[in-house]
This record gives sequence, structure tokens and C-alpha cells, in this order.
Amino acid sequence: MEYNFPDIEKKWQKYWLEHKTFKAEIDHSRPKYYVLDMFPYPSGSGLHVGHPLGYIASDIYSRYKRLKGFNVLHPMGYDAFGLPAEQYAIQTGTHPAVTTEKNIARYREQMDKIGFSYDWDREVVTSDPAYYKWTQWMFIQLFKHWYNNETGKAEPVSDLVRKFEISGNAGINASVTPEWFKSLGKKDPFFGEKWDGIFTADQWKSWSEKQQQEILMNYRLAYLSEAMVNWCPELGTVLANDEVANGYSVRGNHPVERRMMRQWFLRITAYAQRLLDGLDRIEFSESLKEMQRNWIGRSEGAEVEFSI
Repeated sequence: MEYNFPDIEKKWQKYWLEHKTFKAEIDHSRPKYYVLDMFPYPSGSGLHVGHPLGYIASDIYSRYKRLKGFNVLHPMGYDAFGLPAEQYAIQTGTHPAVTTEKNIARYREQMDKIGFSYDWDREVVTSDPAYYKWTQWMFIQLFKHWYNNETGKAEPVSDLVRKFEISGNAGINASVTPEWFKSLGKKDPFFGEKWDGIFTADQWKSWSEKQQQEILMNYRLAYLSEAMVNWCPELGTVLANDEVANGYSVRGNHPVERRMMRQWFLRITAYAQRLLDGLDRIEFSESLKEMQRNWIGRSEGAEVEFSI
């Protein structure tokens, strides 16, 4: 019997949508399983072949785990902020909000036709204020915390300030800005004195609020610092190394220059060992784990100075 693709697919996809077949409810009687795809950029007129290539594999596995009795959460979303959406809007001459909404509708239509088993009640759109208010909240939390190497976790900066007020920073084992280490033993441009990185409680209390905040910036998980970056004047933004090829931006082929800039950083290196340790607790093949270890790239470096 020939498979009547248009009728059968349309019938069951309509049924899944109306009955919320793949909705993930809280059910403590079953083991839970989370399958997350990489969200597509809604910065084009539709999906390309690379999108469903990965989505089909994860969807097959989601269905398999459901049949094995797992309570599966399998959501989908759209990485709708950033350079791709901005450049697509410029190229088409329309506002990013308009093009993003239109493209998301097209992407959703295509994914529905493929028949993926997503829980669309958990849909995420990163340009939705209801979503990015939480990314802003997370940034604020990072700014308000420092990484304690002794406890292996983030702790409030307010607690750190209390430690400074009682005994300075001599006994504190923290993850700090690398550039701060490099400045040790040299005349500090901010304080105008030879700097060894250690201060007493009395020194801390004698400094102005501006000076104290400058010190705290070296401890915060989200911090300002100067670094050489790939600056693209045409795009008006900093680009990652993989967004640059032969001195030009991959997107738009615009000239890119190396420039020292003060910008925001996240102290992710503090979590390198925790990320590596966590690989032993997730269900990954050994080859994928090794790939992740290489991506994390934790290493112990050394700095050598020669007198010439």
C-alpha cells in the first residue's frame, strides 16, 4: 500500500498540535529526560539543510526515550538576537523585529511540516523581553559575585567587601583578572605606587569608593578590562576569531582591525575544572567527551621574563 504522505502527515501533525501530545508535564512517577537542540538564528528566509540534519537525530532519540517510559522535555527556540538578525534586517531594509517575527513564523511552519515532537509550550525567543530580562538578571548576578577557589563556587561580592574591611585580601584565594597579576610589582597607574596586590583593612578603608570599585572589578565574575579585540568598523562590533577570515569579517566581508578596547568579560576560566569534572557525570560518548575537553581547553601556563 502506498504511503499517502500529504494526508497522513497533515492528519497526525494536526492531532499532535491540538492534543499537545508532546507537552512535558511534571510527573515524578517517571524518570525525566531533557533533549535540547541548538536554537537556529531566524536571520534568513527559512531553514537550511543543516538545521533538520541535527534536529531529526535528536527527535528520533526523544521519541525513543518516551517509548522507554521517560518524561521527555524537548523544546525549541530561536536565537534571535545579535549580528545575523541585525545584518539580515539591514540587507532587506526592514526593522529587525519585523524580519525576526516573519522568519520565526516561517521556521515554525517548516518544522511543523517535518513533524518534530517539540513541546511548543516551552518555546524560547531570545529577543522576547520576557526571556532576555532573565539574561540581564543573570549578568547582574555575575557582576555581584566572585569565585572562591577554596569553596569552588561563586559567592557574593558583599561578603568579599566585609572580608576586606576586617582583614584585607591577604588570605583570600580568588580567581582574579589575569592582567592584574601581570601588573604586580610594577607602579600602578591608578594608585601611583608599587603594587604587590596585597592590601590591609586600613588601606581598603582609606581608599575612595572609586578606588575600591576598581579593585573589586578584578574579582567580579562579570568585569571590565582592556584587551586586544577584532574590531569591525563597518559592523560596529567586536568579532570572535572564528568570525574573521584573512583580516575580513565572515559576514559581509568587511575589513577587521586589531584594537585595544575596554569591554565586558565573563570569568569563565574559573569554571574550567568544574566543567571538566562535570563531563564524567553526563551521558556522552567518550569521543564527544574528548571533543568537549579540547573545547574547554584548560591548561596551566607559565610566564618567563628575560633580562636583555
